[in-house]
Amino acid sequence: MEYMQKLQKALQELNHITGITLDIKADTPEEAEQALIQIKCLCTAYREKYNSTDFLQNLMTGVLPAYDIDSRASRLHISTSDRRVLFLLEIKSVNDTVMEILKNLFPSQTKTYLIPVSVNVVGILHPIAPDESEETIRNTAYAVADTLTTEALALVHLSYSGIMDSLSELPNVFQETSLALKIGKIFYSEQTVFPYNELGIGRLIYQLPVSLCQSFLKEIFGSKIPDSFDTETSVAINRFFQNNLNIAETSRQLHMHRNTLIYRLDQIQKRTGLDLRLFEDAMTFKIALMIINYLHSERNL
Repeated sequence: MEYMQKLQKALQELNHITGITLDIKADTPEEAEQALIQIKCLCTAYREKYNSTDFLQNLMTGVLPAYDIDSRASRLHISTSDRRVLFLLEIKSVNDTVMEILKNLFPSQTKTYLIPVSVNVVGILHPIAPDESEETIRNTAYAVADTLTTEALALVHLSYSGIMDSLSELPNVFQETSLALKIGKIFYSEQTVFPYNELGIGRLIYQLPVSLCQSFLKEIFGSKIPDSFDTETSVAINRFFQNNLNIAETSRQLHMHRNTLIYRLDQIQKRTGLDLRLFEDAMTFKIALMIINYLHSERNL
């Protein structure tokens, strides 16, 4: 009978979604119709309450207890043992356009989950094949950042984690990747992608007490701690450091006369007492600049 076939199909769907097995008998089409409506309402309510996005949000932020992970993941047909990496993407607004771009980059068949974190941050939980390397993950991160920068016309920052072997690692990985995003924006603002394991001295400075940072700055600069430099000087300093203190190469890249760059370095020396052409002074100045940026970001300077 057709009505019983519909009822059995609905019961199978209920079992697939919830893991619950029910045995319902209906003697008439009317009884079957009533049972069918109730089962569909139950399926809809379950989907709304126990969808994969809510589950992963709660797991990532530590709301979900560890003992509930396996059963919830099983009901949602999410593997707990797949190797995955977490990308955290920050953009001005995680709107429909951004989500559509991400869905095109990560189609549903890739088993990648897009997890909204806030109005401007979205998590991308992406499976990793056994033969994928760190370089492949890095390339994926840059591809996401570059695509969104081009298509969404917005400033993008993206951090990513190490490879996790179990879904139960997600809360710790989320904390790790969130920290990488924060440290990256403070200390390496000229970059767009921040790997969790390439935060360098920025990670160390971020762990230092504010009082110790302030003492270091006073020791280097005395009472005249430089607040900021004009844009052109800042660009010249950063490029000079990137070129390993090479004046000729820095001048060429900046399309700046060699004497102009030397003049800027002389001005910095007069202002700070540090000659950036000397390695030790350059290293001291670089660390001091990072500390100044850190204190500004924490609103403590």
